[in-house]
Amino acid sequence: MKLAEAESTMQKAVEATQRAFNTIRTGRANASLLDRVMVEYYGTPTALKSLANISTPDATTITIQPYDRSSLNLIEKAISMSDVGLTPNNDGSMIRLNIPPLTSDRRKELVKLAAKYAEEGRVSIRNIRRDALDTIRKQEKNSEISEDEAQDLQDKLQKLTNKYTSKIDELLTEKEKDITTV
Repeated sequence: MKLAEAESTMQKAVEATQRAFNTIRTGRANASLLDRVMVEYYGTPTALKSLANISTPDATTITIQPYDRSSLNLIEKAISMSDVGLTPNNDGSMIRLNIPPLTSDRRKELVKLAAKYAEEGRVSIRNIRRDALDTIRKQEKNSEISEDEAQDLQDKLQKLTNKYTSKIDELLTEKEKDITTV
């Protein structure tokens, strides 16, 4: 594994962590809350965003307008069964989700959830580092690179790891601030 590959994979881990953070609600309506909702559409799990237009007309409401009106009940059921924690209101042509204000206990739970997602991202980055280190050590053992080159690559790899771990920490700090702001 080359350093460029390791860096690219670490960047993807940071992006995945960011997407996970986007699914945590902060008391404001955000269409990305529904990114992980899958609807059983004609026997196939389908992403909600490919079945309906999702919009946020105001800070406390998400509206879902299905492209196919017959899927309205399926979408309502999928939202109810998901971990979003919101109750859908079906008016026959669209679904409305009202975002209630977060309680302090719920905010603490969400901060813990964000910390869990951040730790998963850090673990992912450390696993990438471990795999790259194994490759470097094998190359050194097989005399493909010198001991000095191996040490230099390991140092650069550690700097990359620190860089991407700190990016996740910054994202976490920002998300915690979003969650705790009333």
